[in-house]
Amino acid sequence: MAKWILAIDRVVINAVWFLAAVLLAAVACLGLYQVLIRFVLNQPSPWTEEAIGRLLIWMVMLGVAVAFRQGALVSVDVLLRLSRGGLRRALRLVVLAASLFFLGVIAWVGFDLAWRIRFQTFAALPISISWAYLALPVGASFSMLAVIAHYFDPMHRELESQQ
Repeated sequence: MAKWILAIDRVVINAVWFLAAVLLAAVACLGLYQVLIRFVLNQPSPWTEEAIGRLLIWMVMLGVAVAFRQGALVSVDVLLRLSRGGLRRALRLVVLAASLFFLGVIAWVGFDLAWRIRFQTFAALPISISWAYLALPVGASFSMLAVIAHYFDPMHRELESQQ
């Protein structure tokens, strides 16, 4: 089962990483467009500000999954580093369960919020606000996969100063 999870994870996390990078590029382009339109042509562009904010939400929620997979999130791991054998496995299992629970709550609440406001639209964009809120359950779902994959195959991308 671990092999299947890791194989799926490899494909999904690479796609998520690529999509987050594309969203970052889109945010940069929209920011440049907004500055040029506002200060060169003296025409405000209200939709770009809303679009940038929503794209940043999606980028962050997708990026969290990549960070979970690489073990790059801030953690207090003194007990884990000092433990050995069965205690270490038990601690890793507790961390896995707590992470999955937390991500499950985010996914549940995010989906509930997206469902409740599905008929509201943005002020400057003719799309439903629920598209922004859907970043929560989608990102949390990808993060759950990443947490499980990290449990089976830990990657530790710590800061160079910490190694």
